[in-house]
Order: sequence, then structure tokens, then C-alpha cells
Amino acid sequence: MPISYQIDGGRRLIRIGVTGCVTWREVADHLRQLEADPRFRVPLDVLLDLTDCMSFRERRQLEGLTLHIKHFNELRGRTSFRHCAIVAGQSALFGMARMFGVLSEDQFVATSVFRTAAEGEAWLLQAAPAR
Repeated sequence: MPISYQIDGGRRLIRIGVTGCVTWREVADHLRQLEADPRFRVPLDVLLDLTDCMSFRERRQLEGLTLHIKHFNELRGRTSFRHCAIVAGQSALFGMARMFGVLSEDQFVATSVFRTAAEGEAWLLQAAPAR
């Protein structure tokens, strides 16, 4: 599956990795999988690693993803995510990730885009210290 995730309950952090080209069905399946995961009961910070991603290169795709997240939050009756650090090494994807941050600003406390996972992790630690 091109979308994988790990939840660190102690840090209230979900690490999501995306590889290759991702379809909307796979995004929806991923959100359903999260909904069913018993570890996903509190709002989590997100480290979204798009280093190996080959999709989400058009604005309409980003708008669709934002709508998926909004719908996911509405189904849960609360905000599911807090801070979102996006890792995108490719310049075009980096710019699209920044656009996603603007489009999805109502779905996260804050969003920022980084070139490396280490930079994203450091920002999350600063933005959302251990609880």
C-alpha cells in the first residue's frame, strides 16, 4: 500500500509515509483505517513524509485531500489532527505542500513544510512539546 503510518501514542504523533502515485480511493482507505485504529482516539500531530510520493501535483488534488480531511473530522465530531509537518524533497512537491498548508489551515493548528524528516520532527517537538 502506498500509504503507511505509525502512531506514537506517548508523543501523540502519527508518522505517515506516502510512496509512488496515490489514488483517492487509497486516501479514503487510509482514513478509514485510521478511524478503526484504537490508538487514534486523541488529536495527533502529523509528520507527513512525501519524499517518495509522485502524486498530489495539482491544486484540485490538494483541494480534494483537504475536503477528505474535513469530512473525516466531521465524522469524528472533533479535530483529529494538531500540528502538521510535511516533508517534501522535490521542489515542485514542496511548493504544492505549502499550498496544501494554506488550503487546509482550518484542519490543523499549524502546518509547515520541510526538506527533511529531521527538520519536521524538530519543528513538531518545538510546536507541540511532550504532554
